[in-house]
Amino acid sequence: MHTTSVRESQGPVVVLKDDQSDALLVNFDALESLAAGVREALAADLYRDRCVSLGKAVEVSGMSTSAFLEHIGSLGVEVAQLDETTAGETQDVSRWLSS
Repeated sequence: MHTTSVRESQGPVVVLKDDQSDALLVNFDALESLAAGVREALAADLYRDRCVSLGKAVEVSGMSTSAFLEHIGSLGVEVAQLDETTAGETQDVSRWLSS
């Protein structure tokens, strides 16, 4: 079996578990070699799972920011992720706007 560092790899690296493909590692610097559809799908999936920021997802996709936002919108991916602070921030803004 040949082993190599992901950083040394020139392309995607398949991770095996019990002699079965388990994961695919891709160096972000080597993404130019992937087909556009693969890059868009990878970026959308990484962003949906909040593994990367919007900026990094746009970079990975190779699309413009507006095109990527339209793309993830068509997939039903939420652009803004609401959390426990959102409700309080919304109330603060509402109070400020009403004054």
